[in-house]
Amino acid sequence: MSAPTGVASNAAGTVWLPSAESPMPMPGQSLRQGRLSATRPATSPRGMGWRRLLVIGSTAVLTAVAAMGMLQVLRVGGLSVLDGVLLVLFVALFAWIALSSVSAGCGFVLLLAGRANVLGIDPDSPLPVPGVRTALLMPTYHEDPARIMAGLQAVYESVAATGQLHAFDFFVLSDSRREEVAKAELEEFAALLERTGAHGHLFYRRRTDNTGRKAGNIAEWVQRFGGAYPQMLILDADSVMSGSTLVRLASALEHHPGVGVLQTLPRVVNGQTLFARMQQFGGHVYGPVIARGVTWWHGSEGNYWGHNAMLRTRAFAEHAGLPELPGRQPFGGHVLSHDFVEAALMRRGGWAIHLVPQLDGSYEEGPPSLTDLLVRDRRWCQGNLQHGKVVGSAGLHWISRMHMMVGIGHYFTAPMWAMLMLVGLAIPLYNSDLVWDGFQLPGFSPLRYWAARDAERVAWLFAATMGVLFAPKVFGFVAMLTDADARRGAGGAGRAFIGVLIESLLAALMAPIVMYRQSRGVAEVLAGRDSGWEAQRRDDGSVPLSSLVRSYAGLSLFGLFMGALAWAVSPGLALWMAPVVVGMILAIPTVWITSARTPGRWLRRHRILCIPEELEPPPVLRRATELRAMATPPQA
Repeated sequence: MSAPTGVASNAAGTVWLPSAESPMPMPGQSLRQGRLSATRPATSPRGMGWRRLLVIGSTAVLTAVAAMGMLQVLRVGGLSVLDGVLLVLFVALFAWIALSSVSAGCGFVLLLAGRANVLGIDPDSPLPVPGVRTALLMPTYHEDPARIMAGLQAVYESVAATGQLHAFDFFVLSDSRREEVAKAELEEFAALLERTGAHGHLFYRRRTDNTGRKAGNIAEWVQRFGGAYPQMLILDADSVMSGSTLVRLASALEHHPGVGVLQTLPRVVNGQTLFARMQQFGGHVYGPVIARGVTWWHGSEGNYWGHNAMLRTRAFAEHAGLPELPGRQPFGGHVLSHDFVEAALMRRGGWAIHLVPQLDGSYEEGPPSLTDLLVRDRRWCQGNLQHGKVVGSAGLHWISRMHMMVGIGHYFTAPMWAMLMLVGLAIPLYNSDLVWDGFQLPGFSPLRYWAARDAERVAWLFAATMGVLFAPKVFGFVAMLTDADARRGAGGAGRAFIGVLIESLLAALMAPIVMYRQSRGVAEVLAGRDSGWEAQRRDDGSVPLSSLVRSYAGLSLFGLFMGALAWAVSPGLALWMAPVVVGMILAIPTVWITSARTPGRWLRRHRILCIPEELEPPPVLRRATELRAMATPPQA
């Protein structure tokens, strides 16, 4: 099917669109009615049942062994109600980390074995020639127009360098409401057209009605222009993808007619602050084993993350139309975390959803500070909890339901870890035969209490829990050492090890902050508070001291108070609470230091927390950086 050509604009000259529309209906889907159309797509790997039995069975065995160990400890002196609560919390949380550990272990074995080519996509083979047209869609909402146009130009030029530009068109889909932003978008898009001479390949549209947010933005394009494009790829405003990767994805989707989504594994790049650099380093070291593991046992029931993925337009239009959820916000209304639901509905319709982790050339940027991450995370919290209204929908594949349950569980684990620590404190306090001396309880120590019950088994349980918790990092680090290119890209084995230590230390300091904010987010959602829709910061992670004080002083004072109170009661109690209390007390300096560029740049000069894309930037990233530098004044 040929794509429309030409450009049309309204009276104000505010749009550049194809001269003719190609409508494609996109009906809203029912969550109450529906059947799973295909139990096993043609592209599903063999032995998926055994793979899933291995992963889930191994998780169950590990959890059962740990549960029996904990039960033996709790049975000393008889079981109480508090003991039962502690056991339930421990089993649920251990199963949570065990699933991640087992999955990463599978990915570790696969990486060492060298098996990676999902759907036969070989990054080293000659570049194929796509036979159908693909639309690249870049939704934007109050982003820096110069920055996003620079990134889009780099992608456009990279596609042109493959010689396959005739098979791709590019659309900027604006949802911006502020007139000054919209005006700047128009100016920057006109400048982009002037620089590239890409009339007929580059288009711009701004919606006046933001119904459905990003999902509604994409749906509106499908309903107007989707009929001209058998395939489409979604880019985030911070996404950059190489032309060769786009061509390989387009060709693979074309040659596997039962596949609805090909999701790449975007690499996090361009981090300048310490926080952003630790994130992208973690993605480089730990990401491959995690991605290979889930790909191995998810198979054709993979997930979709909303960007840097190639989609079959007809499959998306016929099955991914999102209904309005009943009830009031935050649980009712339009679906916030739409990508999980779209993947589940497409899989219900019989289309395969695959992750292709072996394909490089897909990039995104992480939030520059913990504060920015927590703002984004609050919206994700609401979106994932909202899936409670979707997970029971008729006809969904059980792996699709599992994706949603994992997303929901992610946010409930934060308050559960807090409850586990508190119950672990309450039990020895309740059973203590020590005598209070005013506000003091001399000699009281939760650690000593638990060791006295069964010192050997308690030590074994602690070691097992820490081992399972940190296993994905160990697997990722060892796998990275076996790959010469990945090892050099991380600065070498020694610097990579230092990077792992720094990343782990900072993650431990931030864990209490994240636990508190996620627990508060869950409480706010359950209380009916909506997250809103705010623009995201991309480069600058700096946070004024006054803002840090407003955001984290209360948490720091609470941690200081609890630490002092625990010390006044007993040094042993203070030691028990130290891992959480220290992170709370140091919240302001931790966020301040990690949000700064100076420590990040110092580490980069010394090749610590390094990634390959920094040492040898791919051409598309190098070009995007050049264009953004020309469009953005230098920052101190």
